[in-house]
Amino acid sequence: MKVREGSCLCGTVRYTLKDEPQATVICHCTHCQKASGSAFSVNLLVREADYEQTGETKFLVDIGDSGTPSCRHFCGNCGSPVLTKASNLPGIVLVKAGTLDDKAGIRPQAEIYTDCAVAWHVSPEGTSRFTQAPPA
Repeated sequence: MKVREGSCLCGTVRYTLKDEPQATVICHCTHCQKASGSAFSVNLLVREADYEQTGETKFLVDIGDSGTPSCRHFCGNCGSPVLTKASNLPGIVLVKAGTLDDKAGIRPQAEIYTDCAVAWHVSPEGTSRFTQAPPA
């Protein structure tokens, strides 16, 4: 078990992951594209009980491409997306991989909403690809 830490860009929001992520998933949905300001979002699926945070986040309740609500948490100071709580994944938080202090050993196992992926994206070798989200 490796304890991992991370933060938003300005450091106002910091967190500790007390256990390794359950999985790392690239999401290509249009809402993750807009929320990340990039072509996709890399998310660490972490048990909520293994996530500890200092500093307050603001959040937006978003009805994404799946039709289910997600609560997107971000730093109110610098705007960095930090995590998402998806209603269809109770007990799990989706931590934004880019906020980790040390990304060593993080490798995506799956990609979802690949039907929305940009044409130039090359999938990492060995990832499972789903045109939508797999059943929870």
